[in-house]
Amino acid sequence: MKNVLKFTLLVIVSMSLTNCKTATDSTSTLTGWKFNDPSNGNYLKGKAFKGTEAPRGMVAIEGGTFTMGQVQDDVMSDWNTTPKKMHVRSFYMDEAEVTNSEYVLYMQYTKKVYPPEDPKYKNIYNAVLPDTLVWRKSLGNTNLLSESYLRHPAYADYPVVGVSWLQATQYCNWRTNAVNLKILMDMGVLKNIWEMENITIEGDNVFDTDVYLNNPNALFNGNPDIYKKGLKTRRRSGDPSPQSGSFTGRHVTASDGILTQKFRLPTEAEWEYAAKSIIESREYNNLKGRKKYAWSGKYTRNTSKKSKGDQLANFKQAKGDYSGLSGWSSDGSDIPIEIKSYPPNAFGLYDMSGNVAEWVADVYRPQINNGANDFNYYRGNIFTKKSINKDGKVVIVNNNSVQYDTLANGKIIPKYLPGSIAYEPVTKDETSMRKNYGAADNTNVGDGDQNSSRFYQSDATQFKSDPVMYNAPKAPKTELENGIEVKKYDTAFRATLIGDHTRVYKGGSWSDRAYWLDPSQRRYLPEYMSTNYIGFRCVTDKVGPMTDTNRTARNKKR
Repeated sequence: MKNVLKFTLLVIVSMSLTNCKTATDSTSTLTGWKFNDPSNGNYLKGKAFKGTEAPRGMVAIEGGTFTMGQVQDDVMSDWNTTPKKMHVRSFYMDEAEVTNSEYVLYMQYTKKVYPPEDPKYKNIYNAVLPDTLVWRKSLGNTNLLSESYLRHPAYADYPVVGVSWLQATQYCNWRTNAVNLKILMDMGVLKNIWEMENITIEGDNVFDTDVYLNNPNALFNGNPDIYKKGLKTRRRSGDPSPQSGSFTGRHVTASDGILTQKFRLPTEAEWEYAAKSIIESREYNNLKGRKKYAWSGKYTRNTSKKSKGDQLANFKQAKGDYSGLSGWSSDGSDIPIEIKSYPPNAFGLYDMSGNVAEWVADVYRPQINNGANDFNYYRGNIFTKKSINKDGKVVIVNNNSVQYDTLANGKIIPKYLPGSIAYEPVTKDETSMRKNYGAADNTNVGDGDQNSSRFYQSDATQFKSDPVMYNAPKAPKTELENGIEVKKYDTAFRATLIGDHTRVYKGGSWSDRAYWLDPSQRRYLPEYMSTNYIGFRCVTDKVGPMTDTNRTARNKKR
């Protein structure tokens, strides 16, 4: 009898603890209101967040502190990559570069959804096409690669090249929508839109993540047939049962943590941090030695018995030497090679040194000075907001309202695709009295704006007409005016590649010497240009805790 009483008491205590936990999860701790309950206003709260798995093709990069910039001798003496201590937040990164086959999938989708033969879309498909003519050489027999490298199955798993920074950014946006579309279809919230006979996926009849989160009823021009079954919700007692075949439950919201975060290009700090992978040089919270490349050691050749002497990356080894001697190719390829052909670094990332260089998100400046933000550094922020029409509704671009930009090379690209939300820069009124930023466009903050020039006390309208950074005048001439010496600057305009539309690319490539394999090296190119040696990979933010694993104590209890 005594044991029965103990068991009963144990069950009651366990049930009480369970009920307390349930109450905590489903009830506001501070107000007592119940979440997800129609009798309490049906205010939403997602399930307890337990972390996320790495998206397909990505690996988790645990954030931390590192020395960004060159820690070896600066043999070029250009002070382009001076060392600075930075902190990077955790994120997910593609384990390899985006391949030809993956990019061609994006091209096929774009061609199907925005048929180039339709005048409404004629410039959209052309805007995503890589420049295959980057393979041509005036004094080289390489034209065959222009015809075969992108689409031939022999190169399907080779990194895509000929892609500009703008095109790489658009691919990241498309990937966000493609991944979230599959998530909703796999959950059963959305029907398989590819199999629906009454749905034509074209133009503004597409899935867009921002549109769905803003207003699910705006997708596909408000067609309710695309939805199947939402997340479970409680019904009030007495409410009629839903009709058979109708949408039940509720739509997924950002609060549920189900949809993936937006894919994007890595920042320069993120890319360099991931490439250096100093985690393998760590002992507790200290570093042992320095790393020159993405792998451990200071040499480019393999030291293991099995592959001794082979190169650890695909790069140009000497003038006229892209792969070694016939019969004993030391790096395996004289052009880009299939991804994952070399061992990964300590984070599990392939080809962070060699194969192809990669676009990163940042606007280029010659130096990242010590006054820069040391937490998740990035230059290129343009803060925007959703465009709102006169009726107070969010503007969704339709087939007849697409606007285009003409680039410096004559290429025409859409500002926003049909079926997506239009954005506009935040206004001065919205940034006034803020301490964290004071303008929408922050690409030239501290290096090119008025406050960083000698005209910092001038009128803002006058500053635009005066010589500014990257348009430096010649040495002034001193002239006398009314007996007073006045400095006169010339009015000539000087062109430079360094500007607000010049982007950084990192890492060495198949056509670069070993010097550029150092992850700290940085180069730049206008965002609309492309080459046969620059590719890209995507990243996405890791939400929640910095790491999903517990830190091992340095001094364990004995």
